[in-house]
Amino acid sequence: MFKPFRHLFIHKKQHNKNDKYIEIPESEMNEELKRHILELELLGEEYTEVLQNKYTNKFERYGKKNLKIWVCRDIDGEEIEDLSSEECLEREYRSQVAINFDGFTAKEDAYAYYIQLWYYFGGHSNGTGTLYNLSVNNLENDIEETLEKIFKQT
Repeated sequence: MFKPFRHLFIHKKQHNKNDKYIEIPESEMNEELKRHILELELLGEEYTEVLQNKYTNKFERYGKKNLKIWVCRDIDGEEIEDLSSEECLEREYRSQVAINFDGFTAKEDAYAYYIQLWYYFGGHSNGTGTLYNLSVNNLENDIEETLEKIFKQT
């Protein structure tokens, strides 16, 4: 699914296997990257649905109610109704897997934990994007590890 974007994962600055994110200069942002971000967000949505179903009962057994795991999008920190991946190349666009429980709702625009998928920082003259690096990370495992950490912390 991500083979056309392999060059993004082998970026000059990204040879460290521990890098969770790839820096993408504004000059490399194009329609291919946009499609890749959409696919990454869709993958995140699939994982969040599966993991929410898997962990809801576990959290509730220990008094942690209303577990919600979802992909949220915002521009400059503001969640905008109907914001989609189509706007991912706008400056300050960010998408992330958000995790919350104990009374928070999506309408309250609040979440306790997150894993960033894509963020396009505009900067003064040239922007830079940071993209979750699927070539050395497993998004499903990262979400699940975050859920386990949350469960043990609270």
